[in-house]
Amino acid sequence: MQNVQPTEVPENAQLIDVREDHEWNTEHAQGATHIPMGDLVERLDEIDPDRDIYVICHAGGRSMQVCQYLEQAKGWDVINVEGGTDGWKAQGCPMVYPNH
Repeated sequence: MQNVQPTEVPENAQLIDVREDHEWNTEHAQGATHIPMGDLVERLDEIDPDRDIYVICHAGGRSMQVCQYLEQAKGWDVINVEGGTDGWKAQGCPMVYPNH
């Protein structure tokens, strides 16, 4: 598993946000796809294994677990976004605020 800083994620990357609905609905990284960690197994077909897969959560813990799962269960190369959405926002990356 590779780890990158939020500023290292390409603009049109396949970015999977594994946080819960209430977290996603508060704020999320622009361009991310929302697949909560608990729904991941049922929604694997929404992830394109032929593209780089970046995984993000709130602070980096859940995304690391998801990366480990995808590597072990599917054999996919995945990239963990260090610092999660907090780091994404702190580094000035574009955010979406659905309820504002």
